[in-house]
Amino acid sequence: MSETKKILVVEDDLVTQRVLSARLEINGYEVITAQDGEEGLRKARSEHPDLVMLDLMLPKMTGYEVCRMLKFDDKYKKIPIIILSSLDQQDEREKAVVAGADAYFIKPFDLKLLLVKIEDFIG
Repeated sequence: MSETKKILVVEDDLVTQRVLSARLEINGYEVITAQDGEEGLRKARSEHPDLVMLDLMLPKMTGYEVCRMLKFDDKYKKIPIIILSSLDQQDEREKAVVAGADAYFIKPFDLKLLLVKIEDFIG
């Protein structure tokens, strides 16, 4: 059996964070959480997750900033980042892509599709 994959969920809404964490754990993933951008960046650097799920509108540091800082650092740039956001405008998606995001899901998202995308990235 392969090792358990670790996912960092950076989400300031605790209900969303808990529901998402529970579903990921049920599907066999180890979950680490952070409630703001600074904590998310710190945990990404210290925990070396296999994948990061990142809200855009976060306290202390935006998801765009966290994404950019990870993707432009050689140590972390290969970690897939999935944006989870309620922002559905095309320019927000484009900003996320420019920051280095690998995928973008609009809240509320289809959990089955999200799990398929996670499997694609870190199977």
